[in-house]
Amino acid sequence: KYNGEPTQLIIGDRNTFREYCTVNRGTVTGHGKTEVGHDNLIMAYVHVAHDCMVGSHTVFSNGASLAGHVTIGDHAILGGFTLVHQFSALGAHSFTGMGTALNRDLPPYTIASGNYARAIGINKEGLKRRGFAPETIRALTQAFKLLVKGRDRGVAMQEVDSLANQHPEVQRFVDFINQSQRGIVR
Repeated sequence: KYNGEPTQLIIGDRNTFREYCTVNRGTVTGHGKTEVGHDNLIMAYVHVAHDCMVGSHTVFSNGASLAGHVTIGDHAILGGFTLVHQFSALGAHSFTGMGTALNRDLPPYTIASGNYARAIGINKEGLKRRGFAPETIRALTQAFKLLVKGRDRGVAMQEVDSLANQHPEVQRFVDFINQSQRGIVR
């Protein structure tokens, strides 16, 4: 599609790109730019397609690939050979296992694995390592069980409201789910 239009590839500071990575500039039919934040580790053979938005402090293991228009939140970790469908989003602090194929959005703080991906639970170990309080992790786990694994979303939203009022992380989790364009991994 590229015909010399003024599009951009913006790469932040202190990123490490290992061997044979490809990162494509934006397109005029997209955002016009591809952005990679700061302090990311992009391992060998990773592909970041056009119009992607990658946050900061992420890890892309070998062979991870993003199709066009993908958004990756801060502190996300993509396991080796993770494939992400175009227009999908991965929330902050999310984690994918090796060989995961994501065709839907992955809420923040969530672990997913499989082809096609399914949500496993909250990224408890990653959150502990980043200093999240135990009560916040418990609240996120409860919200996950209600909104991702539960059946009746209306009832679940009522129950999650009080958790969201007490924990801003739960509110971010709820907001991500409510704003999802592709639906979420369950």
